[in-house]
Amino acid sequence: MTYVFSRMIGQRGLLDELLVAATSARAVAARLDEADDGAVSMFADQPDDAVETTVRESMTHAWLFTGPPGSGRSVAATCFAAALQCQSPDVVGCGECRACTTVLAGTHGDVRHIVPEGLTISVKQIRDIVQLSARRPTTGRWQIVVVEDADRLTEQGANALLKAVEEPPERTIFLLCAPSVAPEDIAITLRSRCRHAGLTAPAAADIARVLVDRDGIEPDRAEWAASVSGGHVGRAKRLAIDEASRDQRDQALGLARAATRDSTAFAAAEKLVKTATDVAAAISAERDAVETEELMTALGAGGTGKGTARPPRGTAGAVKELEKRQKSRRTRTMRDVLDRALVDLAALFRDGLTLAMGAQVTLMHPDKAGDLTGPMSRHASPAQLLRCIEAVLDCRDALEKNVKPKFAVDAMVVRIGRELSRR
Repeated sequence: MTYVFSRMIGQRGLLDELLVAATSARAVAARLDEADDGAVSMFADQPDDAVETTVRESMTHAWLFTGPPGSGRSVAATCFAAALQCQSPDVVGCGECRACTTVLAGTHGDVRHIVPEGLTISVKQIRDIVQLSARRPTTGRWQIVVVEDADRLTEQGANALLKAVEEPPERTIFLLCAPSVAPEDIAITLRSRCRHAGLTAPAAADIARVLVDRDGIEPDRAEWAASVSGGHVGRAKRLAIDEASRDQRDQALGLARAATRDSTAFAAAEKLVKTATDVAAAISAERDAVETEELMTALGAGGTGKGTARPPRGTAGAVKELEKRQKSRRTRTMRDVLDRALVDLAALFRDGLTLAMGAQVTLMHPDKAGDLTGPMSRHASPAQLLRCIEAVLDCRDALEKNVKPKFAVDAMVVRIGRELSRR
């Protein structure tokens, strides 16, 4: 296993596929270099045309990385980008050359990441990056564009990206990341023009091993965190080291019991939304402060000379635009935090349904089997538990449609309480 790909956890089959493609891409780049020098044409009949065809079949200009949350879609795309730019003559994706280290650090001049600043990726973001990616590489073999959360592309943004993918410059590679190949996650036209690279949720044992070896977490704590993380490596680490994350999980799961009593149902729902809001505010505060300071400095504020205490006139629009982006990002963060809590809650009812049906599958919350899901499976019928899951999923859909979180969660709690109160 090469070093850059060692960051991909539990993805052995895909790792081998990406390694073959990155190796093949070197041959394609070499032929392009020869064509640029006038030594050979990429389109002329050559004795080794069969070899070139094989190489091109192993590598393509557009990839779509899919997988459940936490499976490492963007990590896989970044590792692949590093392997494509790697300058080591012996090892593809050595992890030690300047190209590998800068790609992994996010500072390589020919690798650009598109990350949603707010709820969506705008057409402007896409057009700006596509224009830059059409240039020749400056230091690497390729211009690489990594589109994280491609499911957040607006319709106009997806169309702009589609045009670039349909007619790509010969030195440009697009790496898209999305939860699945379903039309609601990625446009069918974009999907059809990309090579699919599917990731799976890492096994709990693989996650625990990484937490112990890489992060120095105690084995018992690492095993517990891995078992309740739902295959999400980052979440497993947070649960293992952050007490607040553990409290948020307990709060979300406690909603199932609180929903059965009128005296606690709506208070628990309100607390869940408030916690998500507070967490999002805390996450955003530090980043917002840094961005605001950098902008004000760029506009000329904060100096010591005459007239430099405040930014010059005419710059209020830039400040308002930054504040707008920050507000949108804060809203997105809040919804992501709340959605994570809802996923935990849905998994709890899934565990109850699993126990009620006697299915031999791994529980998502094994530590709650004794005091929560076990009693739930005996109290409620499988049909009732299934309707509880549907209530949570409907709440998630409502939040996606911009329903106010308080209303969406309150409606969910009413439905859950009604199902679990029936005998």
